[in-house]
Amino acid sequence: MNTKELIASELASVIDSLDQEAILNLLETPKNSEMGDIAFPAFSLAKVERKAPQMIAAELAEKINSQAFEKVVATGPYVNFFLDKSAISAQVLQAVITQKEHYADQTIGKQENVVIDMSSPNIAKPFSIGHLRSTVIGDSLSHIFQKIGYQTVKINHLGDWGKQFGMLIVAYKKWGDEEAVKAHPIDELLKLYVRINAEAENDPSLDEEAREWFRKLENGDEEALALWQWFRDESLVEFNRLYNELQVEFDSYNGEAFYNDKMDAVVDILSEKGLLVESEGAQVVNLEKYGIEHPALIKKSDGATLYITRDLAAALYRKNEYQFAKSIYVVGQEQSAHFKQLKAVLQEMGYDWSDDITHVPFGLVTKEGKKLSTRKGNVILLEPTVAEAVSRAKAQIEAKNPELENKDQVAHAVGVGAIKFYDLKTDRTNGYDFDLEAMVSFEGETGPYVQYAYARIQSILRKADFKPETAGNYSLNDTESWESWEIIKLIQDFPRIINRAADNFEPSIIAKFAINLAQSFNKYYAHTRILDESPERDSRLALSYATAVVLKEALRLLGVEAPEKM
Repeated sequence: MNTKELIASELASVIDSLDQEAILNLLETPKNSEMGDIAFPAFSLAKVERKAPQMIAAELAEKINSQAFEKVVATGPYVNFFLDKSAISAQVLQAVITQKEHYADQTIGKQENVVIDMSSPNIAKPFSIGHLRSTVIGDSLSHIFQKIGYQTVKINHLGDWGKQFGMLIVAYKKWGDEEAVKAHPIDELLKLYVRINAEAENDPSLDEEAREWFRKLENGDEEALALWQWFRDESLVEFNRLYNELQVEFDSYNGEAFYNDKMDAVVDILSEKGLLVESEGAQVVNLEKYGIEHPALIKKSDGATLYITRDLAAALYRKNEYQFAKSIYVVGQEQSAHFKQLKAVLQEMGYDWSDDITHVPFGLVTKEGKKLSTRKGNVILLEPTVAEAVSRAKAQIEAKNPELENKDQVAHAVGVGAIKFYDLKTDRTNGYDFDLEAMVSFEGETGPYVQYAYARIQSILRKADFKPETAGNYSLNDTESWESWEIIKLIQDFPRIINRAADNFEPSIIAKFAINLAQSFNKYYAHTRILDESPERDSRLALSYATAVVLKEALRLLGVEAPEKM
């Protein structure tokens, strides 16, 4: 039972008109710690009891006589609970020291599968900052769901099919160079793609030629398939190099092409269930009863299937293959209407597991307020950006700690971590303006700031040669400054923070927690001589140790490393 549950239980024993759950939802944290640790507002009882809230609060405070609290006092209309800081700090430190990185592990997921559709770049196109959000949000959600007891399946639904491959094949056959493509696959394929698009504007026959080659590809033509496979393989080599830089792995690279032979079955099911309606020669599913104005276009008048047909096939395949408890699509918010249609069509088909599908949308990354676009050349490529972030991190590390070993390794962890953390600390439905200097700063609400707080604690622990004992009796009584108590409360709150992040599909909750914990420790460090000989020394070191464990775990849940020295 956590502290809030304990308080709710105590209050429920003396309040007849509210149950424990309702009381729990009313509990607040006072803005000023001196007013107490947790407060219950008595306003909601005034109508029922026909008394002033101040009077109700005073009566409740008198009735509660639990040894679990330092004191319980009425302040105006609030019942303020002051917790037993010494006992709680001992419990929290003991839990972290015993469980280490497994502190806050949970079994909610019962080892069921969560499928995460994430990253999904287009073959033969450069990997830009625009793809970063889906990649790092999906990766972080995977860590978060594993932490609460799920198994995760990360799927990179590659954009590896479509008319653009007809364009690429034509361009390669006209102007391509095999060695150049092998040396720099994405660069060369992109040049070919841009060139044929430009030339097709003046020469419509190129467009028709591309359509013809894509038809050949769809019909299994040997040469077309061999070129398509080569373009895909070469692109994947390049993408995987970048995924290695980001330390992101996938369980499946089944992209659009994988579902080519699975779409007819979807159309057959829709037809058998009488859900397909003809509209201007096309086959659609009407979704008006779900409040969706536009019908789902399943098959065009020329017989071609569409994205939604492919995504329906993918949803059915994933359910059969993984028996998922949740299926998450980490895709930009501009696709929200598409995913509403997808869920509604699955519901129409009678699949109640459509409720387990969640679109996790996110806002755009801009540069100087402008939308990024590969076609317009306004794009921030990921590889040079990572290199620049690492270089900036290294310059700052050399200024702070010129004797540091493994400088390159640490600079890489800090530079890559800075880019990821900056993205993840932003509420995902908001966008952000890309600013590398702000990202890699060691000051402010950044990844390097949190990493540096962790490294500082490791330095303190090394100087003290401190290794906590599992059976140690660590408890903090220096709570008159409140700073150690603020840290204990944050550490105690870590399991709830993880649950909130999972419930809301929101890694920024963890990132903000990490910033808050790092700031609280730095404030404590500034005012407390941790290494000085005193009866509190070991407990202060235990607090430092526990803070480091939780900071490192919070960073890990964001896919960010925590260097021991910086």
